[in-house]
Amino acid sequence: MNPGKYLKEVVKEGKRVRWPKRDELWPAIAVVIIITVFCALFLALEDLTAQSIINQIKAAFGK
Repeated sequence: MNPGKYLKEVVKEGKRVRWPKRDELWPAIAVVIIITVFCALFLALEDLTAQSIINQIKAAFGK
């Protein structure tokens, strides 16, 4: 496919999309940020727990 034709079609399709209004967009952004922070904290806690378990196993069986 010709890159110029592809870009034209992308622009054409972008105009057909129903973009959200500002009052719909901000709550969605807030939800994404809250979920991202929650997942980051969960993964950090999980990582610290795994590190602690591995260190205890190393201590128990020697290096």
